[in-house]
Amino acid sequence: MPTIDRVLHRLPGPVREMAIRHSELIKFAIVGGTTMIFDLAIFYSLSLTVLEPKPTIAKIISGVMATILSYILNREWAFKNRGGRERHHEALLFFTISGVGVLIAAAPLFIANNVFDIREGHASLTMLVIVDFVLNYIIGNLMQMAFRFWALRKFAFPDENGRGVVAGSIDYEPTAEEAAEEQLGHS
Repeated sequence: MPTIDRVLHRLPGPVREMAIRHSELIKFAIVGGTTMIFDLAIFYSLSLTVLEPKPTIAKIISGVMATILSYILNREWAFKNRGGRERHHEALLFFTISGVGVLIAAAPLFIANNVFDIREGHASLTMLVIVDFVLNYIIGNLMQMAFRFWALRKFAFPDENGRGVVAGSIDYEPTAEEAAEEQLGHS
């Protein structure tokens, strides 16, 4: 039994049903958490070494790399029952939306560094790491997450073009249990 099924079977009935109903959002958040850790590792690797004077460039590079991983995980897991567009069209929409998301996430860091010059006069590496984290991974990511979830569901993976008939099922009228299982990404 997959791990997600074990977790779901341990939840009380009403919570289980709510988790099934909001499974896309939960999976989107899990993908987001995974790609955030990936993004964080790349960002700090760059911004604390070769791109130390240019944290916005480091953020854009890490954001682009995390976006590629995000496309793969979202397409194959979080929104696997949506879409139905030709893959190149879907990918173009995903990367356009995500590109806007990368810029939204980088905006607080850009404003803080280029408008308010927060790096001037701060020699403390610890302070810069904390400020970068708050600006990038709390404020920036929350802004881009809200935008991306809305835009991906609306444009890149719309419900009306779903890959399955009902909740990803191949049946025209699946039972509630079959639809719930498909919503979780299992067959």
